[in-house]
Amino acid sequence: MPEIYISTDVETDGPIPGPHSMLSIGSAAYTAEKVLVSTFSTNLETLPGAEAHPKTAEWWATQPEAWAACRKDLEQPQQAMRRYVEWIRSLEGKPVFVAYPAGFDFLFVYWYLIRFVGESPFSHSALDIKSFAMAMLKSDYRQSTKRNMPKRWFDPLPHSHVALDDAIEQGALFCNMLKENRS
Repeated sequence: MPEIYISTDVETDGPIPGPHSMLSIGSAAYTAEKVLVSTFSTNLETLPGAEAHPKTAEWWATQPEAWAACRKDLEQPQQAMRRYVEWIRSLEGKPVFVAYPAGFDFLFVYWYLIRFVGESPFSHSALDIKSFAMAMLKSDYRQSTKRNMPKRWFDPLPHSHVALDDAIEQGALFCNMLKENRS
């Protein structure tokens, strides 16, 4: 069974789950050939007792359109994460979590999956686009930022801080890198 790359982006109101909430999740499922097979997105209600981190709230104040997008049509986390697992299981292929940076996005997704569903279809693994870029560019990790990546890796897609938009954009980036790495 081939791998299916699930590019995922989350929007949150703080740096860690629990004291802070995941506000939105967007995932775009790609084949290695860069076929966008399916997408998933939802906005979540905040966790009981959680509060926005002051620095994150300050940043959100500069992003009114993205904030409005992640606060409409809210869903309870338990329901949202169950639907997410069902969506992943409906895909043909072995799911691979892909993100930029995976350390942040996977932290929230994994915590929410374990807390609200009791399992993760990704096991304990996530593929970090920045680490992959470091290997491809033969550079230091801190030099492997998007501004230092070749323009040919990027499709003209928006990075709007709306989770699904960013997941699609970063999934295309990953697929372009994967194709170049394999050729």
